[in-house]
Amino acid sequence: MRAFILLVFLSACCLAQRPKPCQSPRLLTGTLSVATQKENLMASAKYTYDALGQRIRLREFGSYDNKSFHFDVLLLFQKGVMYKIDKKNKTCCKKPLKTDFHPLAIPEDANLLGQVVLGSSSGPGQGVLVNTWEGELQMKNRTAKYISTVTEFGCVPITTMFHTSKSGWMVTSFFNNVIGLAEPQELIPPRFCKDAQLEEEEDEDPATFFSLF
Repeated sequence: MRAFILLVFLSACCLAQRPKPCQSPRLLTGTLSVATQKENLMASAKYTYDALGQRIRLREFGSYDNKSFHFDVLLLFQKGVMYKIDKKNKTCCKKPLKTDFHPLAIPEDANLLGQVVLGSSSGPGQGVLVNTWEGELQMKNRTAKYISTVTEFGCVPITTMFHTSKSGWMVTSFFNNVIGLAEPQELIPPRFCKDAQLEEEEDEDPATFFSLF
């Protein structure tokens, strides 16, 4: 009987220790970098993320096909609009955002690849425990693969690798993450965007999060 109770206890401990899919903090501020396999894209962006209001602000700079670029965009998923903002010239371009909001999270059907320590486990403060997951997402007319690494405690995003047959691998790395909104006003359109009219040219694909990269 004691052996049976011990076996049940050990089994419960093992199940409790096994990482589970999780959702990242609903409010995040930080920096991310993006690189693609086929499109010669290297970019870095400061981001503000609000899963509660389904809003994202990206202030990005980088190079594409050996040409530098810079843009500042505000994505308002609930309203279905995207603002391209030029603070220097105080101009604003308003375009449709025809895509669903996908929160930073590990889907319930993801498969655990493993758990490791980034850095060192030799002493306190020398490393961070992370979990790596893989899975597939059904997108319009195609299937995308992903490999995501998040912290064990807090589910803070570290790296996501995203693959489609069209664009190949896209690697996004997150760093300097802060839980909460450091500058909440970044998620509100500037005053000079108030009179911006919705623009949608013929034969132009609707803007999506991934098309911005």
